[in-house]
Amino acid sequence: MMVLITNITYGQITPADTIKADSLQKIAKIKKNNNTAGQYDVGDLFKHLFHPHRKPDSVKKKASGITIIPNIASNPSIGTQIGIKAVAGRVLGNNPNTLMSVAATSASITTKNIIYFYLTHNIYTPGNKWNFQGSLVAAKTVTPDFGLGIGRGANDGNPEDLILTNPGRKPYVLNAQYYSFREKVYKQIDKGLFVGAGVSFDVRRKIYDKNNADSVLTPYRIYNQRNGFENDHYASNGFLANIQYTTRDNQNRAYTGIYADAGVRVNQTWMGSTKNAVQFNTDFRKYFSLSETNPEHVLAFWNWTSFVVGGALPYLELSGTGRDANFRSGRGYTVTYFKGTQYFYSEMEYRFPITRNKFLSGVTFFNIQSANDDLGTKLFDVWQPGGGAGLRVLFNKATRTNLCIDYAWGKYGARGLFLGLNEAF
Repeated sequence: MMVLITNITYGQITPADTIKADSLQKIAKIKKNNNTAGQYDVGDLFKHLFHPHRKPDSVKKKASGITIIPNIASNPSIGTQIGIKAVAGRVLGNNPNTLMSVAATSASITTKNIIYFYLTHNIYTPGNKWNFQGSLVAAKTVTPDFGLGIGRGANDGNPEDLILTNPGRKPYVLNAQYYSFREKVYKQIDKGLFVGAGVSFDVRRKIYDKNNADSVLTPYRIYNQRNGFENDHYASNGFLANIQYTTRDNQNRAYTGIYADAGVRVNQTWMGSTKNAVQFNTDFRKYFSLSETNPEHVLAFWNWTSFVVGGALPYLELSGTGRDANFRSGRGYTVTYFKGTQYFYSEMEYRFPITRNKFLSGVTFFNIQSANDDLGTKLFDVWQPGGGAGLRVLFNKATRTNLCIDYAWGKYGARGLFLGLNEAF
């Protein structure tokens, strides 16, 4: 179980009476927040269903940090998905300050003919001296496309600009093969503060629009023509540099703390990138526990931004709805429903327990997003809202892993059921 960083120094033996009172209070709060006594998860449900008469072990075992489940999901972007998924969480070493390391892998297929395999990790070495974050993806994708910008049509009289901004939100679909490798290494320089660097390789091949002939103008083809990209393939490869600060008590479902990350991505043609580009990203999350007796009552805030500050990114790599690291932003809309070279997103969510044993809980959420289109609409000129409510089923109490079932609404008739494992942020 993950434990918050405290102010106790473990380099030498310290007499008990010299420990600060506030440190003792923090330890007590940590233990209380991480106490799973009385909680009931899917593992307990299976035991009661399939082994109702099995006596408990005489030696109390620590709950497993590994969850293996069918990967069933549904949302407007992917259709209905079936596959298998494994999620693991573990604190490495014996240092009580160490944050939980998590990893996940999945293989799945969907009703929209999407085949997806990924492997991700976020590993903290003992004492948080180093943090390794990375992912590997191989997929056959079907990407919905609704044009550039935030839904306001260009008014300059140019028919291509009107197609590109797509004010009617006409749906286009792009099929492709997608391969991605990303790895970042962070070094802790102070309590909770990390600096890091890494590389990212994102390649798409055999990109095609089966619903529109090559002669038909689409937002994707217009953008490529204006920015010098081929229609059937591209590579977006570059260096990453980030600074991160975290005090979250759990990465899967935080009750308290902050997560902040700011980084620069520099795509370079000598690394195989189709174009040079510089992109700046920020990610900020804050969690407020609203109850001492029931810390699961949480008000959570998320802000994510992205700005292309030089060069040109491929169309499908532009930031937008659902383009965050976990593809969970903008519930209520399909992935990339809104996008631009500048993008701003904020969300507020209230999380609350429903049953006393914490097996069921719920959420309500509201989000807003804005994007530019480089054709007259600037960032913050137009805001698009989304929101909804959801149910949570406790899958693994040792790692606070939840099955998330959300129904969300947006504008333009956008709505859908969104299923996933772990919280959106």
